[in-house]
Amino acid sequence: MLMALAALLCPATMTAQKTSTVCNADGTVTFRYKNDHAREVMVDVQFAGRQPMTRDAATGLWTATLGPAAPDMYPYCFVVDGVSVADPLCEQYFPNEGFKNSLLEIPARAGHLPHDIRSVPHGRLEYIHYYSQSLHATNNAVVYLPPSYMTERERKFPVFYLISGTTDTEEVYYKVGRVNYILDNLLAGNAAEEMIVVLPYGNPFKLLPFTPSMGMMPQMNFGGDVFSNDLVNDLMPYIEAKYRTINDRDHRAIGGFSRGGNQGLMNGLTHLDLFSYLCSYSSFTSTDIPGVYDNAADTNGKLHLFWLGVGTDDFLYGTARDYMEFLDKKGIRTVKVFTNDKYGHTWMNAKYFLGKTLPLLFRPEAAERAMAKGVPAPAATGNEPAFTPGVMARMFPVPIISPEYGRDAITFRFKAPQAKQVMLQTELADQPIAMERDTAGVWSVSLTDNVFETFEYSFLVDGTQVADPNNMYLSPCRGFKPSIASHPFGPYSMAVMGDVKHGPTGYDVEQQEAWYIAPMPHRGARPVFVQLVPGKNHTMESWFKVGGANAIADKLTADHKTAPCILTTSKLDFLRNGNGPHPDFKIITLRADDYPTWAARRKALEKVLLELKK
Repeated sequence: MLMALAALLCPATMTAQKTSTVCNADGTVTFRYKNDHAREVMVDVQFAGRQPMTRDAATGLWTATLGPAAPDMYPYCFVVDGVSVADPLCEQYFPNEGFKNSLLEIPARAGHLPHDIRSVPHGRLEYIHYYSQSLHATNNAVVYLPPSYMTERERKFPVFYLISGTTDTEEVYYKVGRVNYILDNLLAGNAAEEMIVVLPYGNPFKLLPFTPSMGMMPQMNFGGDVFSNDLVNDLMPYIEAKYRTINDRDHRAIGGFSRGGNQGLMNGLTHLDLFSYLCSYSSFTSTDIPGVYDNAADTNGKLHLFWLGVGTDDFLYGTARDYMEFLDKKGIRTVKVFTNDKYGHTWMNAKYFLGKTLPLLFRPEAAERAMAKGVPAPAATGNEPAFTPGVMARMFPVPIISPEYGRDAITFRFKAPQAKQVMLQTELADQPIAMERDTAGVWSVSLTDNVFETFEYSFLVDGTQVADPNNMYLSPCRGFKPSIASHPFGPYSMAVMGDVKHGPTGYDVEQQEAWYIAPMPHRGARPVFVQLVPGKNHTMESWFKVGGANAIADKLTADHKTAPCILTTSKLDFLRNGNGPHPDFKIITLRADDYPTWAARRKALEKVLLELKK
């Protein structure tokens, strides 16, 4: 099992027919990409920037060898005739509201990296949904439970709220930041305390209808905003009611990367009655928080740890350094850590900082030793990288809304000023649908059929298949990953369910299994097991992230239209007696490949769940 997992995560162990990247012995990486339609191809990887690729006329492969680079995980994509394209042969991807990058993993040449998936006890990841009174909608988060949470049933645990950066989703600290594996490895070496880690979605504005009062960039609001209100008034109470947590300030930590670092510091410093461990990774926050900066003795007495890390080549370094100096002048104690070799404002830095702070959380003596060694901020030189309007414009370009959902239509848009033809390809249409170009180079088309269905789609840009860069929802397929269109007011939309109970969904990477446990009416209820078999090109996540299996079960359970159930991609061997199911358990199997579309699969699952009540 572990060897198979290593083969999945280390491209160097795979054959040329199955991967686009080869990690060479000298630390360089060879990128290969097949596209017979392209006139020009470049590879854009975080350790080398955007570099040209050369086409071999005999094989048709575009290739480039770059580096050497330090062992780590690096986002990358191919740029085909000016259009960014994720690697269609890479299963690992960067969850993001905008860009669609793949992930390259360069393995250590000796020993292990902190984020490696090792043969140690692993914690459990649960995807949760909860009704937020602050949003008047359903929000979501990811929760890491340490290995002993499942075995020591009476034990309670401290909680670390860890927030991703601007445009990141709640999955990024798991799929890119590897917080669960970093912590698994530290726990195996007794180098950290067991804790629950909660990964909130840092931009709940994406879940709300846009209003002019939000401003042009509401995701940059901090403090008394929707995120902060949801965190303190909705998410934290939900976590403390559902999980076995220690609910006092000495056992709560908060932090994050980039915008998430700002959100973490702002909420931590304005709620010193709730948090005593604060971590900022590549960030800073407001210098106007009443009662905090001008009352250093009280603030220092309430904080076990105030940890600040940033790269000297980060575009936020200048502002982060200024904030550190401000704290020094106010007499606020901090730990300051700097890097200069992780390419600036990157997730290589975020992982590194995480590995430095996790061993200090909920260990007051270790935290105090670190705080006692704190040094003043480095003196300003005047040449520090700065967060300029140009950087702002690059990070937050004028948004293109796609898909845009109307009452009777869905409009898809894609910006490609140099393209000769762009077409929309969906699983609900036999042939690609032509799109029209406007004077700004934005191609669009509206569909009026199947408006409330959930389906996969992509764009064909001069023959190259591309996911929608403006849609944060990607189908977790093997190979090319199309986008997911899902109407926010569809029959099984989480947004319109209201205040109902939701069952958690968990993904086990090592076993390649997904589980959903519906809300049970009472202790001792015996659920029916529904085995969801992924299709040929699907992953363990597909039945849930595209098929919406958990949303369907949540809704039917809330409406009392189905019986208690567990949905899983597991083979359920432990419930089988010989070649058949155990007589004490009922197992129903649905195979994705028995149905042509996700719409048909959802209808089949709905029928199965409705029949459980009969």
